[in-house]
Amino acid sequence: MGLKPKWSLIWATMLAVGLTTGCMASTSDGDSADKDGLEEKVVIYSPHGKDILQDFEKQFEKKHPHVDVEWLDIGSQEILDRVRSEKANPQADLWWGAPSVMFEQAREEGLLQPYQPGYADALPKEFRAADWSWTGTSQTPEVIMYNTREIPKGEVPRDWDDLLDPKWKDRIIIRYPLASGTMRTIYSAMIYRDYKESNRPEKGYEWLKKLDANTKEYSANPEMMYSKVARGEGALTIWNMPDTVMLKETKNYPFDFVIPESGTPVLTEGIALVKGGKHPEAAKAFYEFVNSEQAMKHLAETYYRIPTREDIQGLPAWIAETRIKSMDLDWKLLQEKENEWMDHWDQKIKNGAKQKEE
Repeated sequence: MGLKPKWSLIWATMLAVGLTTGCMASTSDGDSADKDGLEEKVVIYSPHGKDILQDFEKQFEKKHPHVDVEWLDIGSQEILDRVRSEKANPQADLWWGAPSVMFEQAREEGLLQPYQPGYADALPKEFRAADWSWTGTSQTPEVIMYNTREIPKGEVPRDWDDLLDPKWKDRIIIRYPLASGTMRTIYSAMIYRDYKESNRPEKGYEWLKKLDANTKEYSANPEMMYSKVARGEGALTIWNMPDTVMLKETKNYPFDFVIPESGTPVLTEGIALVKGGKHPEAAKAFYEFVNSEQAMKHLAETYYRIPTREDIQGLPAWIAETRIKSMDLDWKLLQEKENEWMDHWDQKIKNGAKQKEE
């Protein structure tokens, strides 16, 4: 996992005993306030990756020099599991980034603190919880990402079912689905395609078995997946459009993408305050900061995020010009069924069900 360098390697132990990390100056009550009335740190759980997290850490700390931003870069599912396990003694103040279905699960379990941000009027209702437990920050289309050095453009899979062609055997590398909100949603969407008519998941399971047969490995984190596909250890994967474009343009990775012709899941990425977080005022300030007009433009221009706010002007042309066919999904049903479906994948499908228990 991408743990911020200044955090100790004994993070898990420190969490368990309720200690703090970083260079925070203590006062008699355990926290002190900066000149803006904010606590001296804010703890963030996020799957956004070190580039975005380091960038916004620096920006926020420049504006609030007495607030220390501490972050843990882990997968969306890992965040949800961690917030659940820490319910009695929350260690995070803010959860930044994950599909909305995961925030809905957390909301239903009473893990989030409702908060109506200052830009509420610019946010359509479909991009937030009814009680403001979470709000959407960006929209993320899922795509087929491929190595342009390994696959000629004319031979790239054009749709989801093309990934099942035997010619792709051992050429697909996938982010380990159980730890990734993105992959859990894609897999659930593949099952839902038939489930919406039959109310049965079996055809979807068969589809995932065929994909598993073509999958060379499941990477423990996105960076490992990117590296292996870039080196040609695999030729393609399924991931999201913003990261694909960002890696291509900022890191010169030989990546491009195809938007599946039949339609693709378009996730709403969210943000939320963790209920019981120890630094609520600093968390609210960071929440507002990363969703400000300036931040939304920066995220779009630098990190290829498509904002949910309707009032952002001067966005890059690619956002206005990209045409995406959104897959029609019942998000509430996916939320209800996701764990059941993913447990089946883990126990009955993954790695040929461990080569049928060898």
